[in-house]
Amino acid sequence: MAELYEHEVKKTRAWVLHPDITSDRDRRDPQAGLEEAVALAAALPDLEVVGSEIVRLPKIQPGHLFGSGKIEELAQRLEAEEIELVLVDGPVTPVQQRNLEKDWKVKLLDRTGLILEIFSDRARTREGVLQVEMAALSYQRTRLVRAWTHLERQRGGLGFVGGPGETQIEADRRAIDEHLTRLRRQLEKVVKTRELHRASRAKVPFPIVALVGYTNAGKSTFFNTVTGAEVFAKDMLFATLDPTMRQLKLKDAHGGDREIILSDTVGFISNLPTQLVAAFRATLEEVLDADLILHVRDIASEESETQKEDVLKILNDLGIKDDAPMFEVWNKIDLLDPEAHAARMERAEAEEDVFAISAVTGEGVEALLAAISAYFEEDKIERDLLLPYAQGKKRAWLFEEGVVLNEEMVEDGYALKVLWTPRQEKKFREMT
Repeated sequence: MAELYEHEVKKTRAWVLHPDITSDRDRRDPQAGLEEAVALAAALPDLEVVGSEIVRLPKIQPGHLFGSGKIEELAQRLEAEEIELVLVDGPVTPVQQRNLEKDWKVKLLDRTGLILEIFSDRARTREGVLQVEMAALSYQRTRLVRAWTHLERQRGGLGFVGGPGETQIEADRRAIDEHLTRLRRQLEKVVKTRELHRASRAKVPFPIVALVGYTNAGKSTFFNTVTGAEVFAKDMLFATLDPTMRQLKLKDAHGGDREIILSDTVGFISNLPTQLVAAFRATLEEVLDADLILHVRDIASEESETQKEDVLKILNDLGIKDDAPMFEVWNKIDLLDPEAHAARMERAEAEEDVFAISAVTGEGVEALLAAISAYFEEDKIERDLLLPYAQGKKRAWLFEEGVVLNEEMVEDGYALKVLWTPRQEKKFREMT
């Protein structure tokens, strides 16, 4: 019965266009750009990508984006293929969008609109859902020709692609602003709750290790491999949108247990719309708090170096400094041919803080985990403390940490001798 239903669901026939502006000196490899745009479109289950192409342009036409000849040529192709939705991999102004939709008699989504749809489909936490909706409303506020029917719809998605319940209601600025105000109030409450959770985690003396990387680099697969968690991991762009945190036990140099918190985060992407960088800043706050960042790279991708630049740029935008503690993890070495595999392994071994692994086969993972553990090896310091009797909570924490060497009850409170790491001392000083 489920299979029958699956066949009955009609997907929207889509066509992907990648404008290659030849006068733009900073333009990237158009073929790689087109492939990424197609992968983005494939991340939406309601779409069927029928075809795609690169459209070379000397310059952008203000009113229609493309020249009249190209518009007519595409109109014939889109009609012949019965296309319902055109995805343009780049920015499209409201005027261009309205004109092209009129000329082609289809719906049109630019790159920002498509990514918003994907974010809406993938967001899991309450905060993620609110942030996506706010970003979508801010985006739609500039496009009064569009409908904001997603506010009234029960299904997922943001209403750009269309679907049940669409009525083409005019997106009125005042209504959007009122809704944005309500969402901000809800978000403030959610963020306060998150701050409480973060404050409670700050009292735990476990270091936080954050996974970052270009989308589809294999972060979630690595996360699942080492923690045994079942985070949604699929060969699909933006598979993970909300941070997932798990406690992980590593072995220290003496064979004992070392506990860390591993955090998986949303994948980054080139030309991420500014609305979304702002919207997901809170989602990426785990990275700002991290004691160590693991930058996971798809080393088998031809775009690996370019993707690295994109990730580092977004980290800088988020306030992560260049000298932040970071390991570079070259993932997917199992996809390289033997010669390239050997060369990458040799280069990784020669470079400090670079590790070549396969999250799928497990190759190199143990060495990486050992290096993470070694990074947190710290010399212990002996201290004498005097705790007033009223600070029983802090005393209990010291015993839980196993750092107390000796304790005496004196007139003013507890006289303790402790042996702890600088990290534990810092946590202790921060406790109220």
